Order: sequence, then C-alpha cells, then structure tokens
Amino acid sequence: MENLLYAVPVVGVISLVVALMLKSWIAKQDEGNDRMKEIAGYIREGAMAFLGREYKMVAAFAVALLLIVAIFISPIAAIACLFGAAFSILAGYIGMKTATDANVRTTNAASKGGMPSALKVAFRGGAVMGLCVVGLGLLGVSVVFIVCNLDTGIFANITLADCATIITGFSLGASFVALFGRVGGGIYTKAADVGADLVGKVEAGIPEDDPRNPAVIADNVGDNVGDVAGMGSDLFESYVGSIVSAITLAIAIPTINSGLLGEVELNPVTGSLFPLFLSAIGIIASIIAVFFVNGKTNNPASQLNLGTYISSAIVIVASFFLSKACFGNIGAFIAVVIGLVVGVAIGKITEFYTSGDFKPVQEIAQQCETGSATCIISGFATGLTSTVFPLLLIAIAILGAYYAFGLYGIAIAAVGMLSTTGIVIAVDAYGPISDNAGGIAEMSELPEEVREITDTLDSVGNTTAAVGKGFAVGSAALTALALFVSYSQIAYLDKIDLLTPTVVAGLLIGGMLPMLFSALTMNSVGKAANQMIEEVRKQFREFPGIMEGTQKPDYARCVDISTGAALKEMLLPGALAVVCPIAVGLILGPEALGGLLAGSLVVGVLMAITMSNAGGAWDNAKKYIEVGHNCGKGSEPHKAAVVGDTVGDPFKDTSGPSLNILIKLMTVVAVVFLPLFLK
Repeated sequence: MENLLYAVPVVGVISLVVALMLKSWIAKQDEGNDRMKEIAGYIREGAMAFLGREYKMVAAFAVALLLIVAIFISPIAAIACLFGAAFSILAGYIGMKTATDANVRTTNAASKGGMPSALKVAFRGGAVMGLCVVGLGLLGVSVVFIVCNLDTGIFANITLADCATIITGFSLGASFVALFGRVGGGIYTKAADVGADLVGKVEAGIPEDDPRNPAVIADNVGDNVGDVAGMGSDLFESYVGSIVSAITLAIAIPTINSGLLGEVELNPVTGSLFPLFLSAIGIIASIIAVFFVNGKTNNPASQLNLGTYISSAIVIVASFFLSKACFGNIGAFIAVVIGLVVGVAIGKITEFYTSGDFKPVQEIAQQCETGSATCIISGFATGLTSTVFPLLLIAIAILGAYYAFGLYGIAIAAVGMLSTTGIVIAVDAYGPISDNAGGIAEMSELPEEVREITDTLDSVGNTTAAVGKGFAVGSAALTALALFVSYSQIAYLDKIDLLTPTVVAGLLIGGMLPMLFSALTMNSVGKAANQMIEEVRKQFREFPGIMEGTQKPDYARCVDISTGAALKEMLLPGALAVVCPIAVGLILGPEALGGLLAGSLVVGVLMAITMSNAGGAWDNAKKYIEVGHNCGKGSEPHKAAVVGDTVGDPFKDTSGPSLNILIKLMTVVAVVFLPLFLK
C-alpha cells in the first residue's frame, strides 16, 4: 500500500499536464476583431498588474511569517509554509492568465458558433483553473509527506508527529495567501462594480458594461482578480486544508471509536495515505468529467450538472473499494458518501435561495416594486433563512461521519466533499469568464444576440458560483472541526470546559472576530467604492463628450483607484487572522484558544452562509427583473434591485467567502504555533 504513495504526485502532475493542454487549446481559438482584442488587452493588462502588485505585498508579509515559524517552530515547517504559499500563488496566476485569454475567445465563439461553442470555451477556461488547483495541491502535500518519511539525511529522525507539523506548515502558507487573495481581490472587484453600477446604471442610465462608463474596465478586471484568482486561492486552501486535517487526525488519534464498527485501531500511515489516495481518485474523476462538458447543447446548466454528477459517481464507487483495501471495512466509504451528498445538497439549497428560477429570489424582485429598503430587507432575511438547512446538513454530516468512522470520519467527510474540487472550480470559474465575455460584447458593440448568449451563460454562472460557495462553507466547517480536534489532541485537552472563565472569554472573542472581520472588509469596499464613484462622476462632469461618444473615458485611472485601495485595505483584516490566535494563546493559554476556535467556527459559518446567499439572491433578483419581470430593465423596481445588488456585492464576493478562509486559517495557526502556548 505504501508503495502506491509515489503514484499520488504523478496524478497531480497529470492534472497539470491536462490543464496545460486545455490552456493550449484555448490559445488556438480566434480572439475576434481588433476592437475585441483591444478591450481584452485592457482587462488582461489591468488584471496582471494588480496580481503582480498584490503578490509582492503578500510576499513581504509571508517572509515575516516564515521567519517567525522558522525561529519558534521549525525551519523545515517554514520551508513547507513557503511552498504552500508559492503553490497557492501559482494556482491563482495560471488560472487568471487563462481566464483573461478565454474571455474574448468566449465572446467570439458566441458570435460565430452560438451557445454551444461559447460554453465550451468558457468552461475549459475554468477547467484550467480547477485542474491547476487540485494538481498543485495534491502534488505539494504528497511530496511534503513523502520527503518527511525518507529515512536519510536531515529527515532521518522525523516522526509522523513531526511530519504532521510540517504538512500543517504547508497548509498555513496556502491559507495565508488565500486570505489576502480573497480579501484583496474582493475589495478590488466590488469597489469597481459598485462604482460602475451606482453611477453608470442608476445615475447616468447607461447599460451594464457600456464603454462610456469609466469604471467598466476596472469592473471587468475585478471579475478576474476576485472571482478567478481569489476564488482559486480560496479553494486551493480548502482542498489542501481538508487533506492536511485528515492526515493530522490520523496521526493524533490511535483508536477510532465508531458507533457502526466499535473500536478500530487506526494505523497512522494508512490513515494518512487514505485522504491522499482519495484525492488522487477525485482528480481522475474530475478530468474525466471535464470532457463530458463538450458544448453540444444549448442548455449550459444541464451540461455543468452532468460533469458534477459524473465526477461524484466515480468517487463514490472508487471510495468503496479504497475503504475496504485500506481499513478492511466501509466506515471511511460511508464518511466519503456523507461528505459528497451533503456537499451537493448544500449546493442545491444554495441554488434554491439564489436562483431566479425559485420563489425566494422572485419575492425579492417583487419587493423591489416598493423601493430599495424593502428589497434590502427581503434579501437579508433570505440570507438569514438560508442558514437553516445547510447548518442542519452540516450537523447531520458531523454526526453521521462520526458514527461511521469516529472523529477521523469527520475529516474524511471533508476530503470527500472536496474530492471533486477540480470540476467544482471549473464550473465556478466559468462564470466570471462568461461575465467578462458579455462585457467585451457590449463594449465591442456586437449584435444583441451575442450579449443574450453571454448573459445566459453568466446567469447560470451566478448560480454555479453560489453552489461553489456552498461547497466551500460546508467543507470549511468540517475541516475546521477536524483541525480543532487535532489541536485538542496535541494540546492534551480532553474537553473545553465552558465553566472556565478563560474558555468563555476565548469563546466570546472567537465569536466577535468574524463580525469584526466582516465589518473591516465591508468598510474597505465602501471606502474604495466611494473613491471610484467620485472619479466616475468627475469624468462625466468634466468631459461631457464621454456620454456623447466623442471622448474616451480614462479607464486607467479607475483601474489604479481600485488597485491602490484594495492593496491598502486588505492588510488589517489579513493580519487579524494571524495575530489574534497567537495573542490569545500566549496570554490566556491553550484552553482559551480552544474556546476562540469554537466561537469563530460557529459564528463564521453562519455569517458566511448568510452573506454569500443574500448577495447571490440580490444579484439574481436584479437579473430576474432585467429579463422582463416586475416592470423590467430601466424601471423603478430595477433601480431598487441595482441598489440591493450593490449592497450584496461585498456580501457575496468579499466578506462572505473570506470568512471560510478566516476560520480555517486561525485553526491552522493555532495548530502550528501550539508549541509556543504549551511552554
């Protein structure tokens, strides 16, 4: 069984090779006319410039973190942390480079080949990101695990426990970059989006993506830096975190207490290998599923769902035999099935609350008829209501996985939920590519039917993005819980006593942190958006020829405003996630830190679901009106819906998804720096 470990990084390499093949295929597609190439060039240049500046700033903070880990924990763990950060950056970079190549080609495909051709190009652009994320994630974790188990040189005296610490260092690097990527990208994209919508749509009365809007290029750049690069780093961190949590738990717990199987001895090596093997199977399943989405239909939703279902079915069948081979029972198989089923179920519930095909979004659209206030009230209530069934499902998943295979089963459920991450990201990243394609079509003044095709793809993409966020938040809860159990085992904590004052203090601080984090990120969007709004108003006021079509807006100025504001405003929320757990651990001790992790987990998951779903519902309520319902585009209800969507933008694309990373990053920080707190 151990000899098969060397096949795991090979699967990671295969994933990267397939991604490069798809990237090469995209590059061969026609970009269209000169105007389309020009606009795509603006978007590509702005996106890559932002990413370069962001990663330079993140690198400076990462160096400080690496030095702290090297000095106080382990130099080898610091090296692993470096690789985790580098792989996360690489995944985001490749994904965004491909997305900015695929957007204009999707527009041209819609113009020349219709819906099927456009779907194929956009989806394959997203698939490059998906396969890079899982390929780099599995390659990184498996290589670190293999190196740590060598019996020569500096690794001769490394125990499995040391190996767990080092692998957790890899996860720390990934989480650190992901948080800054999500927050920075989220602030950028929403500052541009809010400025473009409020001044362009509401005040000037011009269509979305109208080339006369000075913020339109910044808005399209934001789709890439936030919804592609930021999302890629986010799910890279989730994917790596789930595998690492299972490995650390396998090493920390010698015996599984299963309600189904009784007491089962857990071989730490076998327990560490299972999540690696399962993830490798998930990559193969995702690669197969990618080629089933072949663009031979006018129904994009059915094609995308087909890919998701095929990959899930392959993982379920393979995990049965893998569970029997590794453990001699089906306990792990049941946990995997629970994770996959609950992940899909949370996604479907998310779709119900955020899709224009269902009652919640239609009710928000109806409330828009009485103004912005009732639109916002209805949307926020929808977000709050949408927490009920996902939380119940997560609770069922925890209890079911624990009954099937003990605490280790909870970690395996998280790995199962994210085993098909390759196809989940492909379906998610296809959305912003389609959105960009629509913007290019509008700015290039292509026929209306081209924009109708890209709008259909974008509408489906909004739903798939919401489903992806459902997977992310469900896995975040399970992964954070598994890491929390690992923390308690390593800290020799049999229980977290709520009658202990320091624990209660930690619990309250932990519950407060997601609230503070959300406030900081939303205020950051507000500040950046204010600068953008003033700039767009200024250009309209000082250059009247813009509206007449005789003067060209200063797109670069708006891109620069979003870039500068995002880089400045992302620092404090990012630092908060690292500093607070260390401070509480040093001052109040390991038990209080355990309380902090518990409080942040509960409040963070609830806040993440509420904000993501409320934002998605407001967005699709606006789109529901724009297709002709509730008085249609340009009406007073439409203006109210635009305001609701504007409020929802930082909810769903900045604060909400960043909370998933926050709760996991704080848990990883607690595990990595635990030796400091035990002294």
